[in-house]
Amino acid sequence: MSEELEGQASPNPQPNQPSQQPFNQGNPYQPQGQGAGFGFGGMQQALPNATAVLVLGILSIITCCCFYGLISLVLGIIALVLSKKDIALYLSNVGMYTEGSYKNLKAGRVCAIIGLVFSAIIIIACIIFIATFGFDMLRDQEAMKEWIMQMQNQ
Repeated sequence: MSEELEGQASPNPQPNQPSQQPFNQGNPYQPQGQGAGFGFGGMQQALPNATAVLVLGILSIITCCCFYGLISLVLGIIALVLSKKDIALYLSNVGMYTEGSYKNLKAGRVCAIIGLVFSAIIIIACIIFIATFGFDMLRDQEAMKEWIMQMQNQ
């Protein structure tokens, strides 16, 4: 009988004998698996692209008038794609990431949307201007000045 129990842990371990219980089995509140709980050393970490999304969102607002709004359009789209990935990452494990980085991510997303709207307005205005006056008016500054002077005199 002692041979049968030799490979197994005894149901009542003696105080001097170590327990044969596997690690983390006794603590139901211990995070299990990778990605569970907190980041490095029990501390929360920032979302990887939160700062980049915020910077790109702000730049998309600032550059909405550069090159007919195309730079702003590109920066806004990049910011929205990065923010979508980070939002999914944050929602998959809320406790691992800081709330401040999530707020920065949301602010960058809002700035990117505002930049996209401004750039869309500028692009639509350029299309209307080109459809109305043509490319020649854009190239010839003298013709543009004459047209402006005619509009002011009327």
